Amino acid sequence: MENEPFENISKALDVRFEPTSEIQAKREAFKHIKRDREEILANDFNHARDNIKELIETGKQAVDGIMKVAIESDSPRAYEVASLLIKTISELNKDLMVVHEKSENIQKEKVTNITNNSIYVGSTTDLQNLINKARSNQKEPDELTSE
Repeated sequence: MENEPFENISKALDVRFEPTSEIQAKREAFKHIKRDREEILANDFNHARDNIKELIETGKQAVDGIMKVAIESDSPRAYEVASLLIKTISELNKDLMVVHEKSENIQKEKVTNITNNSIYVGSTTDLQNLINKARSNQKEPDELTSE
């Protein structure tokens, strides 16, 4: 069963396939690469969060530096650059919040995917009457009791 894909190819090409240890080693290595989806999500969330926080901190330091330059040079261009940098930092803060919201939504999706199986005990006529209220309301009361 493990060599089934290779057996199909061997039959199609009318050749004999003998798996080598290299192929088996690659298969084993591939099995170890697979990880749990939740672990990947947590790692990606932490990585994105850390990157955004680092960019925010770097941006704060850059704002301090560009503000010193703007004050000393009294250049309109320096103030423009400072305002653009501040705007970028505020957008990064919004992005950080979006990452948190998306992570929470994904966590909520896990919880809401619960399936409850229900069993109905009764006749199909009763079930149809429950499902289709209009049908059961149109019938006369004596029709319902005769069924």
